[in-house]
Amino acid sequence: MVPALLENYRAAMQQELQEILAWWIEHIIDEENGGFYGQIDGNNQVHPQAPRGGVLNSRILWAFSAAYNQTQQEHYLVMAGRAFKYLLAHFIDKEYGGLYWSVNYKGEPLDTKKQIYASAFAIYGLSEYWKATRNEGARQAAIDLYRVIEQYSFDPLGTGYIDAFARNWQPMDDIRLSEKDANEKKTMNTHLHVLEAYTNLYQVWGDEELRHKIVLLIKNFTEHIVNKQTHHLVLFFDEHWNAKGDAVSYGHDIEAAWLIQEAAEVIEDEDLIRQTRKLAINIAGAAKEGLHTDGGLWYEYEPSTGHLVTEKHSWPQAEAMVGFMNAYQVSLDESYLQLSYKSWLFVQQYIKDHQAGEWYWGVAENYQTMAKDKAGLWKCPYHNTRACLELINRIDWLNDAVL
Repeated sequence: MVPALLENYRAAMQQELQEILAWWIEHIIDEENGGFYGQIDGNNQVHPQAPRGGVLNSRILWAFSAAYNQTQQEHYLVMAGRAFKYLLAHFIDKEYGGLYWSVNYKGEPLDTKKQIYASAFAIYGLSEYWKATRNEGARQAAIDLYRVIEQYSFDPLGTGYIDAFARNWQPMDDIRLSEKDANEKKTMNTHLHVLEAYTNLYQVWGDEELRHKIVLLIKNFTEHIVNKQTHHLVLFFDEHWNAKGDAVSYGHDIEAAWLIQEAAEVIEDEDLIRQTRKLAINIAGAAKEGLHTDGGLWYEYEPSTGHLVTEKHSWPQAEAMVGFMNAYQVSLDESYLQLSYKSWLFVQQYIKDHQAGEWYWGVAENYQTMAKDKAGLWKCPYHNTRACLELINRIDWLNDAVL
């Protein structure tokens, strides 16, 4: 049964990858103003004068670079090149360094705060683009962003990273990544994506100090961010790593489960590999608490109040596909393979827009489609493209190494 399931799963991911990226190529390119539109709503309507996010541009850069690196299809590289040029021309702050949060539709700075999360995604995309092109400007831009993060955001006393700053790197009163977040100095979300970015940068620039920072980041997770009793991630902290609140994000749980392990494997630290493989299973087990009987992953839960956010957003389903497959690879427990595949079946039934293309933002408890963007400051070809690429690679690994 397992070989047949994996064969079907791989074929589905190959097809889904092509369909997702084709949608972005068809809809997101702004021929008049350059770059990409900042928003396409849930009805596939373009909003040509919407603000353009640095995260969206960086994730387009990553997705099409990564797709090219796996498929060698030239039209993906063309898209990646467009994203690379626009990122350097409009999102990089040439005076103070770092990445603007957003620019207007003409490419002029709009929200100039320095959210470390955004700079991390630029590093992630630029590093992937270097893999595709060996463009030294891309790698140097990634290194420059890494150095400015280390200069201004790294906490030399407690380790970890402060979330955000003003354009000139001065402190700000409100450093929230989004309106729903707590206004705290250190967050799980930023640390997870700095780890992800640094891991990708290390693959193209094997700097020893960078490796040391990756080790510290993994320890931030094992010592502070992953709750040792529940194995869920703590989301918010003050600068001294005191936890603030008890909210659980099931999507981030299952995403972190495999990203932390990947970081240890990339730096080839055998002790950390053993530790993070065990951690990956523990976190995946905790994330299972957020699974509904239909295979979908609920959004968030607050244990102290018992409040469950009964929405199923698209991105946690993509991360569940990867995270549970990773748990299967580590443990060879077939129940995790079934959970991964069931997540995909849920996406097929409820999340994928079979008529107009791409994935909806998500669905409510009653399966009503959520009326939010298909492309915007947050909705990007990142989680779903990466899920397809990861699953293709992981199924190939299983076929070669195990089955």
